[in-house]
Amino acid sequence: MHVSDAQREVRLTFMGGFPGQLVSGLIWLVSAALATWGSPRNAILVLVGGGMFIFPLAQLVLRVMGRRAALEKANPMGALAMQVAFTIPLSLPVVGAAALHHMGWFYPAILIVVGAHYLPFVFLYGMWTFALLAALMIAGGVWIGMTSPEALSLGGWYGGVLLLIFAVVGLVMSRSEEHTAAATAAPAR
Repeated sequence: MHVSDAQREVRLTFMGGFPGQLVSGLIWLVSAALATWGSPRNAILVLVGGGMFIFPLAQLVLRVMGRRAALEKANPMGALAMQVAFTIPLSLPVVGAAALHHMGWFYPAILIVVGAHYLPFVFLYGMWTFALLAALMIAGGVWIGMTSPEALSLGGWYGGVLLLIFAVVGLVMSRSEEHTAAATAAPAR
C-alpha cells in the first residue's frame, strides 16, 4: 500500500478527524464549564478522564453515522495512530507538574501537549490542517500560560472551540474528497 493510499483511507475512514475532534472538543467544553462554574478538580478529572474515551466515542460516532470505524488491517497508519495516541497519557506527568506549580497552567500545558500530539497527524492524514491546529494549540497554550494563568478556564474554552472548528473543517474536507472520488468513479454518460 502506497503512503498516499494509506493516508486517503485514514482521511476517509475518520472523516478528516471529524469524530475525534468533535468528541474531544465537547469534552474540553464540559471541562471548561466545570472550571468556570464548578470545581477545578472536577474540570481536570473530566478532561483527563474523558480523554481516555475519545477514540472509542469517535468510533461510536462513526458507527451511528453508518460508517466504517476502523482502518483495513493492511494499512500501516493504524500502528502510527496508536503510537501517537499514547503521547498524551505519557505526557500527563509534565502537565500535572505544571498544574501543581500553578493551577492556571493546567489548560495551557495540556494545550501544548495536545497540540504537539497533532503534529504527526499531518503525515497520518496527509492534511496540512493538522499543522495549523497544532500551531494554534501550542501558541495558545504558551500565550495563555504567560499572559493569563489566573483565568483557569480560558484555555479550556479556547481548546474546546478550536477543536470543534477543526472538526467541521475536517468534515468539510473529507466530504469534498468523497464527492470528488465519487464523481471520478462514476461512469461517463
